[in-house]
Amino acid sequence: MRNMIKWSSLALLSVGLFVSGCGQADRADTGDTIRLAYVNWAEGVAVTHLVGVLLEDMGYAVEKTMADIAPIYTSVADGNQDIMIETWLPHTHAAYYEQYGESVELISTWFDSARIGLVVPDYVTIDSIADLQEHRDRFGGRITGIDSGAGIMGSTEQAIEDYELDLELLASSEAGMTAALQSAIDSGDWIVVTGWSPHWKFARYDLKYLEDPKGNFGDTELVHAAARLGFTEEYPDIADLFGNMKFDAAQIGSLMDVMDGVSDAQIEATVRGWIADNEVLVQSWMP
Repeated sequence: MRNMIKWSSLALLSVGLFVSGCGQADRADTGDTIRLAYVNWAEGVAVTHLVGVLLEDMGYAVEKTMADIAPIYTSVADGNQDIMIETWLPHTHAAYYEQYGESVELISTWFDSARIGLVVPDYVTIDSIADLQEHRDRFGGRITGIDSGAGIMGSTEQAIEDYELDLELLASSEAGMTAALQSAIDSGDWIVVTGWSPHWKFARYDLKYLEDPKGNFGDTELVHAAARLGFTEEYPDIADLFGNMKFDAAQIGSLMDVMDGVSDAQIEATVRGWIADNEVLVQSWMP
């Protein structure tokens, strides 16, 4: 996984990747803009837009920037972004955190029962990664993945080696992976994908994780928000908000569900509708 840190995507920063963040309407009373960086993963998208609304209601302007996980770590560590919405530890982002952990500060653990692994439809009649090779042809000789810099892709590459699998890991995107999953399920075909929870696909489809006897994908993951060094001293109210913010599986699942497929024009209304439906929870987070 360490090789993932030597990415060409670092070059994107030199051409102003993070200048392209989509700023929201400036309703701030403080005059300060909080810069949120996130990956195009369902849970990160949903939580980012929720936090954006809450921060605006606290009197801040908000700028949101979507990018790959590698340049996000770099930019938060360099102080060019304020907060990265999700960092998965101790396993998924271990290589990134090893390099950048001393240059960022964890400000919350907003989900404490996350998981990554290889996922198949429930009708697939194997239960372990160790059985994939025997049924290689049924899976089309491939594992459908997401963006190449994601920690789960490095874990999958290591699993292919450790389990001696003659399977190709196809880099894609979250949208590409879920589209391939839906197409296979509609046809009753066998497919194996890189999967994680929380994610709406587990509510929409009957899926299962393949057992991982070699432990390539770790155990329970914690999903944190991380900030540039010094952020909590400058913005203790925002640090308190993140420190209080906790989701259980049903709560984050409901947020992802209402946010899935929402147009840009509908985002704020959708988020505010979810807040209204979860008023007691959200009020418990507010500083």
